[in-house]
Amino acid sequence: MLTSLRIHNFAIIDELQIHFSEGLTVVTGETGAGKSIIMGALGFVLGDRATPDLIRTGEDEALVEVIFDIRYQDALRMKLSENDMYDGDDLILKRVMTRSGRNKILVNGYPATLGMLAQYSGFLFNICGQREHQVFLNPEKHLDIIDHFALLMPQRESYYRGYEAYLRLQEEYRELEKKVQSRDERQDFLSFQLNEIDQAGFAAGDEENLLAEKQMLANIQKLKEHSDAAYECLYGKEGSVLELMRSSQTEINAINTIDGKFPLHSHDLEALYFQLEEMAFILRDYCRALVDDPSRLAVVEERLELLGKLKRKHGKTIDEILKKREEIFSEREELFRFGENLEEMNAILDTRRHDLHAQARALSLARQKASSEMAALVEEELKTLKMNSVVFQVHCIRDDTSLGPKGYDQVEFYLSTNMGESLKPMVKIVSGGELSRIILAMKRIMMKTDPVGTMIFDEVDSGIGGRTADVIGEKLRELASRHQVLCITHLPQIARFGDQHFSIAKEIKEGRTHVRLHVLSPEERVNEIARMLGDDDFRGVSKEWLEKSPSTAKGKGRGNQFLL
Repeated sequence: MLTSLRIHNFAIIDELQIHFSEGLTVVTGETGAGKSIIMGALGFVLGDRATPDLIRTGEDEALVEVIFDIRYQDALRMKLSENDMYDGDDLILKRVMTRSGRNKILVNGYPATLGMLAQYSGFLFNICGQREHQVFLNPEKHLDIIDHFALLMPQRESYYRGYEAYLRLQEEYRELEKKVQSRDERQDFLSFQLNEIDQAGFAAGDEENLLAEKQMLANIQKLKEHSDAAYECLYGKEGSVLELMRSSQTEINAINTIDGKFPLHSHDLEALYFQLEEMAFILRDYCRALVDDPSRLAVVEERLELLGKLKRKHGKTIDEILKKREEIFSEREELFRFGENLEEMNAILDTRRHDLHAQARALSLARQKASSEMAALVEEELKTLKMNSVVFQVHCIRDDTSLGPKGYDQVEFYLSTNMGESLKPMVKIVSGGELSRIILAMKRIMMKTDPVGTMIFDEVDSGIGGRTADVIGEKLRELASRHQVLCITHLPQIARFGDQHFSIAKEIKEGRTHVRLHVLSPEERVNEIARMLGDDDFRGVSKEWLEKSPSTAKGKGRGNQFLL
């Protein structure tokens, strides 16, 4: 139940605080007094899209906040708990819009999104206004109405989840089928790529080795010259390092013979001599092994060129080429299994299709039964609303060869409002006053199954008057026994049934337009209803007539008033 609404700097409202009670609340006032702004503010805080031009002139931000009592709404409490936003019996929704675009949505003080607001609003509010009129005039929405009436939404949601999964599997099947159709060609291509990599026979590190070998082969003469010169310096030529070292050893021996305390001996140079000798032999053998081999150089260059081609196709390095090789091999192996996979997937599709048809048939049978029940109840309600000759039917067209997102069925409401006239689609013949009564009749027959706590009727009196308006007032009061009902009306016949009565009006104060909201006392209600009757001296407002109004009879009205 809605308990409080606060509006700040929204449209022409600078500050407004409204407290609501149970039962039927009516809001009256002259045309253009601001009733539609309150509706807009409620839509805004419950997730409607909005633009900064709704911010009051001269202000930087607009704010709307509502408080709901949700102690009896277990499904909503569970949804809030799932999102870690549950905070007791009161649900506080707050939305702020700024000119700078730094907007904010809070649910019980926690940051939220428009999507979350839309989720929660389905549990909180049902607004019956021009938007709802459009819903009832859209045949595509009639199936939803039947499913809500028959409590089929959970069953339909289960079907829809299966239907979506079925469509995804179908898409996977089509993709696999395309691959199977081009499997042979793809396998040949993959085998060619695999053979190309395998025949090249590259391994990790080959590129570095080939580049090193190419550099050596291209410089063979220089290598021979340098290695031979180094050998000659160490060993080969007269006066080489090793020859001089032998001479040094001879001289050191002579010193040792004369001076026994000399710290060096010829054997101190022996190890170094043999090391240098070994180096000299390595240089000699290296030089002898160097052979100018143009054919080997050509082979190395060819291998490097082949590697370059593979790198352009499969990767920047040998490691990447080898990784691509494994991917190609895996894909080729998968292609070999495609035929088996396709058969398995086709069997799964058959099973899923069979299950969906079973669910769709169950939904269709339930809808057909609900359609007859709804038609009878709507007719009965409409006759109490002074549509005595009405015939209302729900046409349910079933195509059990085609699965759709909602099953087999297409539903449309048909209507005849005059005796002897044939039934025609409701959207083509219904008038504004008739549609208002049809919607009210729908709301009444669905009030036992509708989960929302608050229903708002925005000018449900469109196109009606007289005794019919009295009946609608009575129906709204009866509806308010199960739901909190807010009704914006221009008809005194409806307004008199309110348990709580607000009067709304504009006034000019200090050069600015303000909205004044008044919670009427019993005496003030007499004045307001007289104004609505156009009878300022109250002669048209009898005591007996007003005593039918619960708030006048019980004295529920309060004299509080809010200046905006």
